[in-house]
Amino acid sequence: MSEKKRILTGDRPTGRLHLGHYVGSLKNRVALQDQYDCYFIVADLHMLTTKPQKEHIDALRENIHDMVLDYLAVGIDPSKSTIYLQSAIHAVYEMNLFFEMLVSLPRVSRLPSIKDMARAAKMEDEAIPFGLIGYPILQSADIMMPRAHLVPVGKDNEAHVEVTRDIARRFNNYYGDTFPIPEPLIGDVPSLVGTDGQAKMSKSLDNAIFLSDDAKTVQKRVRSMFTDPNRTRADIPGTVEGNPVFIYHDAFNPNVDEVNDLKDRYRKGAVGDVEVKDKLSAALNTFLEPIRERREHFASQSGYVEQVIYEGTLKMQEFAHETLSDMKKAMGFSGVWNRISRKARDRIKKLEKAKEA
Repeated sequence: MSEKKRILTGDRPTGRLHLGHYVGSLKNRVALQDQYDCYFIVADLHMLTTKPQKEHIDALRENIHDMVLDYLAVGIDPSKSTIYLQSAIHAVYEMNLFFEMLVSLPRVSRLPSIKDMARAAKMEDEAIPFGLIGYPILQSADIMMPRAHLVPVGKDNEAHVEVTRDIARRFNNYYGDTFPIPEPLIGDVPSLVGTDGQAKMSKSLDNAIFLSDDAKTVQKRVRSMFTDPNRTRADIPGTVEGNPVFIYHDAFNPNVDEVNDLKDRYRKGAVGDVEVKDKLSAALNTFLEPIRERREHFASQSGYVEQVIYEGTLKMQEFAHETLSDMKKAMGFSGVWNRISRKARDRIKKLEKAKEA
């Protein structure tokens, strides 16, 4: 095992990634690749918590391909980081079961993110599946499988990392030091508001700008963005604070002098929304253009994305086997079966010898 500390994070393969994913986690993942051993999970099992229907499973192959293309396009390097498929790591299924015994139902039920996910999936409270309630516990298994020290997440998943920390502490207390206590790492923009200004950016809410959007689509999305609803003319002083257009300028426009000038004139009623939005479109397209180019480069290499996932998954299967083995030894669980099977084999041999005699 490398002497570097380890990072685990990932995404559900429900489609292409957007600007909210970038500021919430992807930016940190790319920046930390040289400092940490990085493991990025394609969390297809987590997708089932809100999308278990066959049509969603049928869409997995394309969604996984698109998502990993986005990983590569933003700068995640398979020579430095491991990208792998969650459902192919069978040890995580066992770890999840063991960890379910170390956390109470009220502890996970009161997490606001669970109800938020259910609401986004249009589920009534009584229809929330057990798997969704247990989402943070499976996340804990994901995080502790590579014994991660750091978890880059969006603000909405910070409480899930705290559940992992609780489980790790309890496991270590019961069975001896086995897992590090992971720390969350929140992005500079913990949660990016969507273009509608009403909720965080989300594909399902149709308020997202995707990393793979072309220049015209970005411009169209920005032109329709929510701004100050009280500003009906360009000469009316507007509010900058909490204004989605300026939140995006702060996050993606590196020209600080331009942004400050726009803010000053907006507050005075000396600039129109069109100019503010056009300059945002230009900044976003400057930011996205190298991502689009890298995405096109990797997309042109048939089978490359699948190779990256395949090689990363094989690596993680070995890692997971080691972690689960150490975990069972710490619990004393592996010895139970070993003793039973040894005695059984001895008896079978004796019976066979007796028959021969």
